[in-house]
Amino acid sequence: MKLVARRLDVVEPSPTLAITAKANQLKASGLDVVGFGAGEPDFDTPSHIKEAAKKAMDQGKTKYTPVSGTVSLKEAIIRKFETENGLKYEKNQIIVGTGGKQVLYNFFMATLNPGDEVIIPAPYWVSYADIVRLAEGTPVIVPTDISSGFKITADQLEKAITPKTKVFIFNSPSNPTGAAYTRSDVEALVKVLEPKDIVTVSDDIYEKIIYDGLEFVNPAMISAKMKEKTFVVNGVSKAYSMTGWRIGYGAGNAEIVKNMDTMQGQSTSNASSISQAAAEAALNGDQTPVAEMLKAFDKRRKLIVGLLREIPGVECRMPEGAFYAFPYITGVYETKGFQKLVAEKKESSYSKLFCDILLDKYNVAAVPGIAFGDDKAIRLSYALGEKDIEKGVARIKQMVEDLQK
Repeated sequence: MKLVARRLDVVEPSPTLAITAKANQLKASGLDVVGFGAGEPDFDTPSHIKEAAKKAMDQGKTKYTPVSGTVSLKEAIIRKFETENGLKYEKNQIIVGTGGKQVLYNFFMATLNPGDEVIIPAPYWVSYADIVRLAEGTPVIVPTDISSGFKITADQLEKAITPKTKVFIFNSPSNPTGAAYTRSDVEALVKVLEPKDIVTVSDDIYEKIIYDGLEFVNPAMISAKMKEKTFVVNGVSKAYSMTGWRIGYGAGNAEIVKNMDTMQGQSTSNASSISQAAAEAALNGDQTPVAEMLKAFDKRRKLIVGLLREIPGVECRMPEGAFYAFPYITGVYETKGFQKLVAEKKESSYSKLFCDILLDKYNVAAVPGIAFGDDKAIRLSYALGEKDIEKGVARIKQMVEDLQK
């Protein structure tokens, strides 16, 4: 008798979580490991948010809440959408979950039927395709590359659509590339999407981490018609350094939200009542810490890209948002040293082989690009201090130099 459900045959454990866990284990053993793997800010949660959580506990707000979130948090989310994005929603169009990942999971479980196709531009966040498969949908991967700025074009999108297409995933700024779409980019995609009977999922989790004055735009913001066909996912994890608080939220069609509420009611019920109070304070309170963190990320962004560009065989574009660099390392793959390792290890994924050696021999944790659908690159999170960035990239450079000997 097979003890494990067949649905798990089509998914893999999260590689980012696995690499971070291994790096932490090595650190605990006393090794000086530089971790570029974790997708979370290294800053503490702002004090006024923590104080709001303490106050909520003192006031006894430690009981169940409505499955889809407290009224006051929903009101804060509605205000955020209206004031920052020009989008108006009612309370029955809002759902709060245990992180943005649960919101996405519940969305796909509530909307997909077997065989429904979901268009996913690559490189993509590691969980998109696996969540779609768990919901018995079919991921349709559309590759982009460094030459296109890691952005899907309207022509690519048009060609990927079939009678089975039900959802298009839009993520800007992007994990893992940091690519962000301009208004004209989004308008071109909307021109393709508006006439189609397709729901767009807009993953806006990095909305506030965007550089050089670039305007944040998602498909729902382009037109009223597009808003009706877009489900927006966001949360407090990245912008407010609240990854462990586990609060995400979604906004869109009331019928979809109602069915997501049913899904959530049979799994976790409500997100933590204390975390909801903290998220409310994040959205309603002082936004100065967000600006301060963004300033630090911008400095680190320029530092890591500059250092990576000094390494032979490495090509790295400047990300417009998030806190990831996604350097192409195909020039390193061509070295005799690396090709010798390929022959020895018999590893089909070059980026995985590179990252395995990098961690095992040089004490640097990075995520292989194959996890995001692009084996030509690796992902480096620069949500860590400048000295660690310098130390980590120096070790990558040393590895590349050793492979060239």
